[in-house]
Amino acid sequence: MARRVRADMIAETRASLIAAAREAFGTVGYAAASMDEMTAAAGLTRGALYHHFGDKKGLFAAVIDQIDADMTVRLRAVSTRAPDRWTGFRDECAAYLAMALEPEMQRIMLRDGPAVLGDPWSWPIQNDCIRMMARSLDWLVAEGVLAPLDPEAVATLIFGATQHAAQWIAHAPDPEAALKGATDAFDAMLDGLLRKAT
Repeated sequence: MARRVRADMIAETRASLIAAAREAFGTVGYAAASMDEMTAAAGLTRGALYHHFGDKKGLFAAVIDQIDADMTVRLRAVSTRAPDRWTGFRDECAAYLAMALEPEMQRIMLRDGPAVLGDPWSWPIQNDCIRMMARSLDWLVAEGVLAPLDPEAVATLIFGATQHAAQWIAHAPDPEAALKGATDAFDAMLDGLLRKAT
């Protein structure tokens, strides 16, 4: 019982710090976010931050992980609503690009994320995303929807395209116009993967 109470307290402390940090990082950005203000907002001390996350960068990485998990839930909901697997895959890619319009996504994931944590290709969550995408593509190849290409290679190319397109949208003078252009181009690219009738 005592162990469960302690585990609950640890989880609650971590959740409070992540929530306060997510608000701060999303509002003022990583550089301007104050550790003292974040811990005060969580009702905790700076020592709690150091204990659970090591430093500000460690806390930022935890926020990135949480946002990524939230994005995954949202994107799966999009694909689940689709009438078939291929439409679901396309809708999921389009929904990811549209997320680049969201202020929190722009500031934390697309601007500060690479600046603080380095190249996104080195983030563990990116490799997980490519693996999940490759699995979906493997099913589509097996169903005869897509041309018989290496699913991992295709997933890597699609992932790279969505990552760069999201960056472009987030930094564009007119993000809405950039999203439309990126979505149209991406649809055309995906059409090229379809198995051609013989």
